[in-house]
Amino acid sequence: MVLLGTPNPESSRLVALTLTEGDPTWAGPLAGVRLELPVFHITEESIKAQVPPEVYEAQVGLAEAVLDTRAIRETLEDVRARAGAGAKEETA
Repeated sequence: MVLLGTPNPESSRLVALTLTEGDPTWAGPLAGVRLELPVFHITEESIKAQVPPEVYEAQVGLAEAVLDTRAIRETLEDVRARAGAGAKEETA
């Protein structure tokens, strides 16, 4: 599992796609290398719930207040769904 702290949906998508499907720009060493790693963002509720509240507030609280957490979450949900569909296609 990979835990991101990326600042916006665009960077979240690029990193998540790289870690699931391989480098989407085809410019780096992971071009075409499917790692299929599950990717989450530190501000997603399922992750946030696993961190002690005082630690989360001290380390992430200020950033969470200024990030578009909804858009980041939706972006990563889309990448995870896409990765799940790809895994199903490969086993079919």
